Amino acid sequence: MGRLLPVCEATEQPLGAPDRRRLGSPVPPTTAPTRPRRRIFADLTPLRTSADYRRLWVGGTISWVGQAMTALAISLQVYDITGSSFSVGLVGLFSLVPLVVFGLYGGAIADTVDRRKLGLYSSLGAAALSVALAGAALLDYHRVWFLYGVVALQAVCGALTGPARSAMIPRLLPAEQLPAANALNSVTMTFGTMVGPALGGLIVALGGYQWAYLIDAVTFTAALYAMWRLPSMKPDRGEEARGRASVVDGLRFLGTRPNIRMTFFTDMAAMVLAQPKALFPAAAALWYGGDAKTVGLMVAAIAAGALLGGLFSGWQGRIQRHGLAILLSVAGWGLAIAVFGLTRNLWLGLFFLALAGAADTVSMVFRSTMLQAATPDEMRGRLQGVFIVVVAGGPRLGDFIAGSTADLTSPTVAVTGGGLACVLVLGLLALRWRNFARYDARSPQA
Repeated sequence: MGRLLPVCEATEQPLGAPDRRRLGSPVPPTTAPTRPRRRIFADLTPLRTSADYRRLWVGGTISWVGQAMTALAISLQVYDITGSSFSVGLVGLFSLVPLVVFGLYGGAIADTVDRRKLGLYSSLGAAALSVALAGAALLDYHRVWFLYGVVALQAVCGALTGPARSAMIPRLLPAEQLPAANALNSVTMTFGTMVGPALGGLIVALGGYQWAYLIDAVTFTAALYAMWRLPSMKPDRGEEARGRASVVDGLRFLGTRPNIRMTFFTDMAAMVLAQPKALFPAAAALWYGGDAKTVGLMVAAIAAGALLGGLFSGWQGRIQRHGLAILLSVAGWGLAIAVFGLTRNLWLGLFFLALAGAADTVSMVFRSTMLQAATPDEMRGRLQGVFIVVVAGGPRLGDFIAGSTADLTSPTVAVTGGGLACVLVLGLLALRWRNFARYDARSPQA
């Protein structure tokens, strides 16, 4: 479809119009009526229309692969030093605690300072940590406590970068492009999760830990360049909101916004009640007569489904009832997990795990879009911080519940019962907050 006004190639703004992105002000939604295109594959419109978002997405995709490489390399190095699976498990704990604690405060900081600078400095800190890991490996300095400390500091950097980056996106794109942008972000995360560990294992095997860490540090240059090229991203805060943003104020705001609360409740229903990953080793052995390779296939099936959910996301931009879409996709996750718990054929089980992964991506896209569109700019950082805490903490709690239930009953009861419990709780939530299913993206109400 042709443009009504000529476009300046450098800024991708209509000639004669103010460059809103350079001023760091929100981009208003398009008001001209247009006929939605029938898309199957992911909508690339955000990449075409916003150079800032395009750089941010490319830089994030490259650096996410590097971070996934480093995460695997650290786990391998800890096991190489200690020979203990328990010590490797502690890597996750040292990452989770700072991520949860600083996720809330990182969001508050993102609502106080220039988000561009916060993202730039925290990304620079993460790059410096990768350089430190490489230097220690080159000097044959192999200490578990050093690796644990770096992991904790990496989590702090991630907790600061995440809310700032997420709060930037509604300032770079019009509201109708947010579902497409969040679908593209899901592709970034899933691609990095799938490709990064494979590359990390290959590089460690061929060149040692130092090369994995050095490559990760180099990949950060893409993210740093993207952040550096962004305009100023100071939060839009009124006179009454002067001073440092409060975490308590953010939680108090969340308490008055039922639709936004429901995005968190629905995700917790899925991740806490129907999280099967902790039971994959038992399922592989008892149901399929498999081994570690079978576990790998099960993990990969969810990731592959999530990736396909992002790649075939073109239809999502035509959906306006985001609340209903979240309810249906989370119910799809729960039902797919429940059926997976009843399968005894490996390929059929992998199919339902892939369906669950695709449903999770759909849910994530609409939850993120609702959170960005229905939250005022001065609160976006804090609510993104809550989002990080839920996303990081929910699956860990789900692993504990699934493992405990399986020990008390059986893996089948834990997996299938968890999936059905997710659907049941989701139905109760939908009955309690009926307006959530009627949420309309054309008139977002928190």
